[in-house]
Amino acid sequence: MVKRTRGAILQSIQFDPKSAQSLTTQILIAVRNLILSGGLRAGERLPSTRTLAKDLGVSRNTIVGVFDRLLAEGLLEARIGAGTFIVEIQNFEQAPNDREPKLSDFSGLNLNVQIQLKNKNYQENTLSQDPSKFAPRLGHGVRAFTTALPALDLFPVAQWSRLTSKHWRGSRDIVLGYGKRVGYLPLRQSIAAFLRVSLGIDCRDEQIFVTNGAQQAFHVIGSFLLKPNDTVWFENPGALGARNALVAARAKLQPIPVDQDGIIVKEGLRRAPDFRLAFVTPTHQQPLGVKMSLARRIELLKAAEAANAWIIEDDYDSEFHYGNHRLPSLKSLDQNDRVLYVGTFSKTLFPEIRLGYILAPESLVDSFTRIFESVLPNVSTSSQAVLSSFMDEGHFGAHLRRMRRIYSERHQVLLDCAKEHLNGLLDVRPVEAGLHTVGYLPKELSEERVAERADKYGVSVVPLRKYCIEPTDLNGLSLGFSGVNASQLLNGVMTLQKVCHELLAET
Repeated sequence: MVKRTRGAILQSIQFDPKSAQSLTTQILIAVRNLILSGGLRAGERLPSTRTLAKDLGVSRNTIVGVFDRLLAEGLLEARIGAGTFIVEIQNFEQAPNDREPKLSDFSGLNLNVQIQLKNKNYQENTLSQDPSKFAPRLGHGVRAFTTALPALDLFPVAQWSRLTSKHWRGSRDIVLGYGKRVGYLPLRQSIAAFLRVSLGIDCRDEQIFVTNGAQQAFHVIGSFLLKPNDTVWFENPGALGARNALVAARAKLQPIPVDQDGIIVKEGLRRAPDFRLAFVTPTHQQPLGVKMSLARRIELLKAAEAANAWIIEDDYDSEFHYGNHRLPSLKSLDQNDRVLYVGTFSKTLFPEIRLGYILAPESLVDSFTRIFESVLPNVSTSSQAVLSSFMDEGHFGAHLRRMRRIYSERHQVLLDCAKEHLNGLLDVRPVEAGLHTVGYLPKELSEERVAERADKYGVSVVPLRKYCIEPTDLNGLSLGFSGVNASQLLNGVMTLQKVCHELLAET
């Protein structure tokens, strides 16, 4: 039934009151899709929250939650005394899609034969690569400014141990058997529910594929969606683990520079218009920490559609968000089934859990299912079962809320200490999400020398050039703030102050 109100005409809002998905999330997805598909045009006024709630037969708080989320995502704007309006989004239109996206290398052969050939490549790719193409991995000791390190001492070990004991006393088929290679079904359901509620991504359990960490997810995607030497847009500077995984998959990485709005799509089109895959970290760019703008996200989606290319959205630590303006994920904006969303529990829980996942496009679900069942080894079912219970019993959400507050406090401690003690030596930038930030050095100080000297004093910082495929003008350091407490952060800042003064005195 079409709803006519003192605002836009809303005609595709459907929801199921009996669904496990909340009404807020269902209506959020419906309104967002109306905006992105052009059903609601820029400048149109939405009905008031009270009117829309009455028309849909839901509580006003539900609609207020929807509006608040869309305002935060930048899709709506509130004008005092006038109402709430749709924002202009660079004339975004859903491109005609008269073809089904398909595995680029899966045509003309029986799928079983194709998988056997891919399996052979998957096993041989890494060993046959030139070792010099791989970037050295970072250290992860518990020290000031170590990146990608959660607060291990604050993890709720007692709850995790209780659930582990419970599962080891349960069905031996689950804890000792082979399990499903696509992933433990209850965990796939838990992850899909989490994505629907927390990010407003409309997805099914069958689209979730559990992997042995995000690194394996990247290698799987590269190995099975790309032919050798297919071009991949890769952020420069960019994530080292993903870089190595795609190199191992024989991809040809095309470095694309990053600015304050994220990957520069126009530069990517200039350098490699025939790209087959783009790898991006839109919520918290690795390592620069910038957030990809809404306009740039839509520009990237349009470029991928035009090139018949795929996008890997690496959302490695966005659960820890400190700002007020959280943009929608690429996956939730994706109107053409182009985005493969990759998540990990190494940052939210602990690295040793070695669990990640791929949220695959609908068009790839059947092929990925065959690939996982035919090629990949099992991921520990007992770990998956414990994590599923941890999520379903509410411990995961509670842990995220607690750590979000603690990491936000540590982020602020680092900023305050740096402002007081590193003024003129290291310009530490605030971030809106994640477990690390960056600091920029004056030209008189070499990032490599600072990192080398700091390491001798027991402090870990990473030169930004280490993340680069091709040289840049960057001169700075990646600084993790999540893994140590306020006192250790202060000591780390004081050590960096000492190092910078020593090096300046030697020049």
